[in-house]
Amino acid sequence: MAHTADGHERAAPHSRRTSGERGPRFAGSAGAGGGVGAGAGGDGSAGEVGGGADAGGRGGSGGRSGGSRTGAGRGGDAGGPYRGWRADASRYALLPLRLFLGVTFVYAGLDKLTDARFLAASGTGSLGELMRSVRDGSAVPWLVDLALRDPVLFGYAIGVGEVAVGLGTLVGLLARVAAAGGALISLSLWLTVSWQSDPYYYGNDLAYLMAWLPLVLAGAPALSADAALAARRRRTR
Repeated sequence: MAHTADGHERAAPHSRRTSGERGPRFAGSAGAGGGVGAGAGGDGSAGEVGGGADAGGRGGSGGRSGGSRTGAGRGGDAGGPYRGWRADASRYALLPLRLFLGVTFVYAGLDKLTDARFLAASGTGSLGELMRSVRDGSAVPWLVDLALRDPVLFGYAIGVGEVAVGLGTLVGLLARVAAAGGALISLSLWLTVSWQSDPYYYGNDLAYLMAWLPLVLAGAPALSADAALAARRRRTR
């Protein structure tokens, strides 16, 4: 404080200036400090929170990805053998049917070709006698009349056809053609010899006809000459 000539006191100008200057300086400092502090704190908090979220997000994504990969791996390992077994079962599904039909037709054909009584135009047990007994009740009498023109030749044709069909089916050579031949033989026998069976399912030739159809459609995709020839053609391309 300064004393004037009249005895009154007045504040020194520099004190006010100092106060005035100090105030803005402090305010500025406070503002700057607050701003920097707040900014730093805000940035730091945001960085930490953002980093945590980002790290958490990456961790979560990694966990999810890892879990997905692990689950996929486990599922693949668990389903692999089952899928392989199912594929093998589908591939070999017709093999038992091939063996049964092939063996049966070879046996039936050889049985006819080696039976002199069957390969005769007349007499008990002959093909000629059989054709005459079923003619009137058959679905195709004209086919029976055709066989009756030469029963011996027709018997040899049936026997040789059954052996050829059976061997082709067993070996798997021209399997679809062999199956079509077997189906044709079974159809002709059903329409002539087995047509009078009542009820219809007592006639076994209809069952043989139905059994040949899957082989006509699918052939012999496994353990067959056709499959071996197809594999050889693929290798030579």
